[in-house]
Amino acid sequence: MSISCRYAAQCCARQLRTTARTPLRTSAVAVQRRYNSTEASPKISAIVDQISQLTLLETADLVSSLKSRLNIPDLPVGGFAAAAAPAAPAAAAEEAEDAAPAAAEKTLFSVKLMAFDAGSKPKVIKEVKNLLGLSLVDSKKFVESAPKLMKESVPKDEAEKIVATMKELGATVTME
Repeated sequence: MSISCRYAAQCCARQLRTTARTPLRTSAVAVQRRYNSTEASPKISAIVDQISQLTLLETADLVSSLKSRLNIPDLPVGGFAAAAAPAAPAAAAEEAEDAAPAAAEKTLFSVKLMAFDAGSKPKVIKEVKNLLGLSLVDSKKFVESAPKLMKESVPKDEAEKIVATMKELGATVTME
């Protein structure tokens, strides 16, 4: 049995050595043909030629008409920060109108550890370790760096449960 295993291992090793010496040229050539080939699709080649002859204004019109026909939303070019800066006055008015109903319908809360009693520090550390899944050392550092956000986007029931548990242990916790 060991002879056949040894023989199989030697055959595999020999096969790998010969494969490593001869690179796979056929697949590289096929990939190169696929990406460099313009003769395979003359329709695409003709469209590219026509677009390359357009002026900048015509190209902008083409892009806007394609976006409207294909229902593609406008995305900010410079990221979210660049798009938020010019739209801030209009967005602030809309957010002020939406803020009142959103506050009444709030279902997700953030739980924040504000402070703790010195005598109950070990209990608080153990509870933070269990809640957040941190190591004991990380939990200790977390508790000592209070005030700190414990959990974010927590359902109301779970947030109230966490607040009640932490208050029993002697910690000051807020629900925002």
